Formats: sequence, C-alpha cells, structure tokens
Amino acid sequence: MLTRAWNPRGTRLLGSICRRFSHAQTVVGAEKCASPPSRGLVLGIYSDSDEESGLLTPNAAKYNEDYTHGALMDMLRIAGPMPRRGEARLFFNLEPTYSVVAVCGLGSDCLGYDPVEKMDLSKEAIRLASATGCQELQKLKTSRIYVEDFGHAESAAEGAHLGLWVNQEMRAVERRQFIPQLQLYYEPSLPCDSNGWRIGMAKAEAQNLARQLMEAPANHMTPTSFAQNVVQILCNSGVNVEVKVRSWAESQGMDAFLTVAKGSCEPPIFLELSYYGTKMSDRPIVLIGQGNTYDSGGICAKKIHALKDMRGDMAGAASVVATCRAIAALKLPVNIRALIPLCEHMIGCNAVKPGDVVTPRNGKSIEIENADYEGALVLVDALQYAGSFGPKYIVDVATLSDHVLESFGKVCSAVFTNSEELWQRIKHAGVHTGDRMWRLPLWDYYTQQMTSAEHVDVQNVGRGVGGESCKAAALLREFLPCGQWMHIDTYNVMTTKGEDFPYLRRGMAGRPTRTLIEFIAQACCKEQ
Repeated sequence: MLTRAWNPRGTRLLGSICRRFSHAQTVVGAEKCASPPSRGLVLGIYSDSDEESGLLTPNAAKYNEDYTHGALMDMLRIAGPMPRRGEARLFFNLEPTYSVVAVCGLGSDCLGYDPVEKMDLSKEAIRLASATGCQELQKLKTSRIYVEDFGHAESAAEGAHLGLWVNQEMRAVERRQFIPQLQLYYEPSLPCDSNGWRIGMAKAEAQNLARQLMEAPANHMTPTSFAQNVVQILCNSGVNVEVKVRSWAESQGMDAFLTVAKGSCEPPIFLELSYYGTKMSDRPIVLIGQGNTYDSGGICAKKIHALKDMRGDMAGAASVVATCRAIAALKLPVNIRALIPLCEHMIGCNAVKPGDVVTPRNGKSIEIENADYEGALVLVDALQYAGSFGPKYIVDVATLSDHVLESFGKVCSAVFTNSEELWQRIKHAGVHTGDRMWRLPLWDYYTQQMTSAEHVDVQNVGRGVGGESCKAAALLREFLPCGQWMHIDTYNVMTTKGEDFPYLRRGMAGRPTRTLIEFIAQACCKEQ
C-alpha cells in the first residue's frame, strides 16, 4: 500500500498537494524500475529493561525459524542488550528475501489498558515500534517496507504510516526525503488481520491529510484555496461539497462569522459537506470545524512567538475534512453533515474593534471585549445553522484557548459536553487511539461570567480571572440549538515537537482526527 496520504485515483489536488501526489507517482515508478527493489522487514520483540533475553512476536519467531534458521535471534544476542520499547536493531542480508530486518522493542508482553494513564499501553507500544522500525529503514532509502502486525494490525499501520510522513512540500524535489511503500507482512500459518491494517491505514492517511492542510503556508491556504483543495480532495470520495460565499452567509444572518472576516481582503467561505452512508431519512451527525486559515489576533494583535504557528488555527476544519474522507473510505453506515466556516482574522481598516457588538442568527448580542478571542465568534453561527438539520448530536472542533496548553501541555484535548454518553464514547475512542481526551466543566458559574453584563446578552471575555477555555465553551452553549453537543478544544495539540508522540514528526499534529473517526465508528457498531 502506498504511503501517499489522500489522493483518490483519477483526481489531482491543487498547489503543493498536487506536487506531493506527483512525487508519489515518481517514487512508485522508480521502485518498479529498481533492479532489484530493496525490501525491508519490521518485526517485534518483547523485552523488559531488567531482562537480558527477549521474546520474539509470533511472526518474528516464525521468520527466525523458517527463514534464518535461528540466525536472527543469535545476532540479537550478539548485538548486546535487547531493544527496549522505542528502540530498533538493524540486521543486513540475513537471508535473500529481505535485505534488511529491523527488530523493534515492544517492552513488556503484559502491557494493556492502564486506568491511571487512560491509555491502552500495548497499542501505543505497537505504534511506537512500528514507526521506529519504518523510520530507520526510511533512512536507508528502502523501497518497500513490510511491517508485521505486532498483535494489533490497526495500531501497526497507524504507527508506520504516521511515522513515515514528512512535511516537505516546499522543498525542491531532489532534496525531499525518500518515502517507501508500506505493506503488511504475514505468515500464512498465523492469523492475519488484513482488515485491521486497512482501517489503520485509513485513519493514518486521514491524520496525515489534516497535517498536510495545516502545514500549508497561510499565503498558499487562504479560505478560497482551502475550499478548492477540499473539492479536489473529496472528489469521487462519496462526500458532497457545497461552497457558499459571503452573500449566502449574509442571507443567513451570520453576523458574528462575517465580522471576524472583515479585517482581511480574503473573502470568507462557508463549506458544507455531506455524506450519506445509510438511508437519507436518518438524522445526521453534525461536525463543525473552526476554519481560521490565519489568526493575527486582529487589532488585539498577538506577539511574534504566538504568530508563527497560526496558519494551523484551521486545525478543526482540517480534522473534520479528513474525518469525513476517512468515514467515506471506510463506508461507515452513518449520515454526516460537516460545517466549516473559513476566514482570515487580520488587522485592517474594517477589522473588528474592542467594544463592537454583533448579533448572530438567534438574536442574542455579543460584545467583543478582546478581538483576539474571535474563535468562538466564528463557530456560533455554524452552531445555530446546525440546528436546521435535526442532528443526532453536534460535535465542534476548534483551537479556542491557549490556556489548555498551560493546563495539559500536549498530552490530551479538552472536552466540554452536555452529554455523559458523548463523553464516555469520546473517552473510550481516545483510549483506543492513544490520542487522549479530558473532560472540563461546563458549569453555570462560567455562563454567569459571560452573561453578567447589563448592556448586552453575552461578552466574549466576561468577568472573572482565568478559566478562559471554560468560558469560551460557555459562550458556545448560549448559541446551541437543543440536543446533545460536544466541544473539543485542540489548541494545545495543534503542534508537536516530535517528542510527545515519537511517531509524529515535529510540526502540525493533525490531532484528534483518528479519535474522531474512532468515535463515529464505535457509534456505528453500537447501533448495528
């Protein structure tokens, strides 16, 4: 299976994404002409830090016996201590089939769900081992990498595919890192979960798509170009795309959204995606993704250190687009309606000013006390519009508050919801994917802080000190149609230094795309 992230056959993406697909085709052609193509194999071994010997996984043990007649294990013992979790040992020309074999440490074979860490440690160890082995073979420019399932093919596929992805669209073609092909390795005499591998690849491809969209420079990814790319990305995928312009938003009374967009010369766009995996009469799940393609802070401008990553302020939009594509690729039996308000938040002669008052669709007035707290303003009209579809529930994904970074670092996304059921489901999905969630309060205390002014209905900062992420969620709730709703604040997980999750290289993280897909997939399984 190719490691290119998202391009449907027969379509062509725009700009830098188009160049990525062309490069992937070149790599495939070069691999076919190679004589002979280089083949690498990634296998696993269990070993605790206090053990001198290790236990090969079933696939590795079978390879050791049938292909190398015990030479692999002999070489492991000679090479020194057994590889620990996250480490790899490379062995060359053990036998003719594979020119190089990477044996990766999985840690203890007793790992499982940790109730304190709220994570399935065995699946996370598999992702790390798979990524480590593939990255080591990538350095050798191995044309094709075969990866064993390590006991859970879905996690192995995720780690391998996420670990190989590199942001290099702005580099000259001759200076780009080599991207190998990936394929599942299996022994005919052992169980093989090829469907799990397919699901893992689809999830990883989706997250890589979100990373690609987020990494694009703001001058290459304006609201208009984002919409154009989404049309091309979702072409022939089974997801319908409607591109709505400023005049439509004006006719819908989306005053808050349009006010944020006023400071930029780039026109705002409102995307509406729809996927029907079951009968048309079934109520859809509505996903909303914040789509600020750049956030300068407006008149209340951000400091320079905070500006450099603000091209990723459309992380919610990117993850929602990628989630929709994965749901269609997996043919999940669910109806999805995705709403994506796209705009730039810039300093200009028409930019929103502190003290301005806007009135969204439901007629409640909002005073803008701080122009840099614009994220919720972009979402409130979309929340109101979502009610017209009679949704099962609404999930919005946004990068609203940098205060979640101070609270959590890069470890988890913050969740606010009025539904215990939705919380339990997203929590379990995060356990499965290793991309954890943590629930924060949606108390009336914060609502009172946002609605205590006498001259307007709501303020975008409110009174009181601290709790900004909670107050932003409280603001959104004031514009929520009735029903179940969940808000995911992903500001803190927007980027990674390549250390938080070793299978994600430094840059934009694309989180929580895999968790959103798993959240919806588990609901489908429950309903069937």
